[in-house]
Amino acid sequence: MSLWHIDRLGHRGDGIAISEGRRALAALTLPGEEIEGDVQDGRIVSPRILTPSPDRVKPACRHYRSCGGCLLMHASEEFTSHWKTGVVEAALTAQGLEAPVTLTHVSPPRSRRRAVLSGRRTKKGALLGFHARASGIIVDLQECQVLHPAIMQALPILRRIVTAGASRSAELGMTVIHGPEGLDVAVAGGKPLDSALFHHLAQLGEAGDLARLDWDGQAITRRPPALPIGRSRLIPPPGAFLQATAEAEAALLAAVCRMTAGARKIVDLFAGCGTFTLPLAEAAQVHAVEGLAAPLGALDAAWRSAKGLQRVTTEIRDLARRPLQAGELRGFDAIVIDPPRNGAEAQAREIANSGVSRVAFIACDPVNFARDAKILTSGGYILSKVEVIDQFRWSPHVETVAEFQLR
Repeated sequence: MSLWHIDRLGHRGDGIAISEGRRALAALTLPGEEIEGDVQDGRIVSPRILTPSPDRVKPACRHYRSCGGCLLMHASEEFTSHWKTGVVEAALTAQGLEAPVTLTHVSPPRSRRRAVLSGRRTKKGALLGFHARASGIIVDLQECQVLHPAIMQALPILRRIVTAGASRSAELGMTVIHGPEGLDVAVAGGKPLDSALFHHLAQLGEAGDLARLDWDGQAITRRPPALPIGRSRLIPPPGAFLQATAEAEAALLAAVCRMTAGARKIVDLFAGCGTFTLPLAEAAQVHAVEGLAAPLGALDAAWRSAKGLQRVTTEIRDLARRPLQAGELRGFDAIVIDPPRNGAEAQAREIANSGVSRVAFIACDPVNFARDAKILTSGGYILSKVEVIDQFRWSPHVETVAEFQLR
């Protein structure tokens, strides 16, 4: 076996290993460690740690070495915090940008209220959990330090749902959301929902006290799975995107509210179900723009049923292909933008020419965020602060919320 030195971590959390001019990736390693192992397809298979880093800690989960859900549980919290802020700083530096970068939130263990699990029927029952690293194999969860306890307690009934409705040849996708009304479960890839299966699933929903069970778009509902968002009660579409932890959502919202304080008219781009729109409407008129109809329908219904909110308008629009033009943006006092992982290059160019005085930019990919930030700063904006929100604990995933102010 070859000897290797871990120089640093890549942005996906793998160690960058160096040996006599060669480079390879090594999972579950830390900078400064000496390891040995053989390379296959650019990766060191089963690296053996010879000299552990002082930042190495004992992983808290029995599934850690196989499950792909957490990749940094072997690192101390202090190391991970510094590494995540460093990833953001490096991305900004690569674009010639500087700004204060601070870690303002780390979600606690067992706080993940939304998870997408994979399920497969077996001869003995069912597997349900996350995929193994870089594999189609499902790691059957027996414990998890990330998922909310309510989701963990429901795993037996969720496995019974997989057994009842999965074919032997296909994998189920199961989006599970924990809320005050109970679990909201959306299944994709199940068998056709005939009357017998509907009756069986309804019984399982009753046994597990599920708020809603949606089967490939067909709802088996016991009670509306309403979620509180500010003064509103949102009933999200099945499988809706939500912030993964309530604690991180609160941290993001607090930052956005600070950055838009005093604005009377706000546009919320990539608004989703209204995570920011509905609370911001307590003090400002908000125009919410989103590419999908279902989230905007849920947002609008929540606004109409709430009391004391200012006017909220909605617009279905694919912002990647048809961004709001600079002239459409000029009537607003502030912009909130929360794009998907690939960022919002086209929309950023229009914002850069809009003259809107303030922008709160939420991002989940530091490299794409830095690219978009460069567009804004080239258009006359100052990047005044960047806050790192560590919503996905023990993961290399890095989320930020940044404040831009027009010069």
